[in-house]
Amino acid sequence: MDEDDFDAIVFPPPERTEQAKLYLISPQEVGGAFPNRLKAALEPGVATAFQLRVKDVGEHELARLAEPLQRICADAEVAFIVNDSMALAKRLGADGVHLGQSDGDIREARALLGPSAQIGKTCHDNRHLAMEAGEAGADYVAFGAFYPTTTKPSHYRPQPSILSWWSAVFEIPCVAIGGITPDNAKPLVDAGADFLAVCQAVWGKDDPSAAVQAFEDVLSG
Repeated sequence: MDEDDFDAIVFPPPERTEQAKLYLISPQEVGGAFPNRLKAALEPGVATAFQLRVKDVGEHELARLAEPLQRICADAEVAFIVNDSMALAKRLGADGVHLGQSDGDIREARALLGPSAQIGKTCHDNRHLAMEAGEAGADYVAFGAFYPTTTKPSHYRPQPSILSWWSAVFEIPCVAIGGITPDNAKPLVDAGADFLAVCQAVWGKDDPSAAVQAFEDVLSG
């Protein structure tokens, strides 16, 4: 069965055995007051993962910026994930790495980071890429952008049904990403998203703790 065949099948939304979780993506600026903002965002206990996603900064400087953030995540028992760079994830002893389609091979990351590392893969709106990632040993796959976003503009616009398809066929968790807010997240949770990845919906607010808490009701389904 190829991808077109899967597109023709309507998979019902899954019966949830546990509620969806929040996956925070960092803003570009993570110095200055940001460690305190991260600590505030994690205090409600809603988020379970934080991804350090900072572009165009050297590895040495990024490692310096990462140190307090990683410590805050560890204290809150939140997974600390590095975007793109297997080398930085290894250097920091991060909990895992998130790879874009051009950021390297999952098997290579597994060999470098070990069996306990959380390795995620961006799959856009593509079922075939997601299946390949699962077969390669990804711990989660990410679909999106579901909504318009300024964080990482994308022309990919998957339908929520891709989450239902994935949840029906595979046990590996799926992450929904892209322009997600408390107001538009419900269709993604209902469709089967295990995680909602958010950035501006939290860091664009004056009070990151309140912004995170605003997701609580929708995460519980």
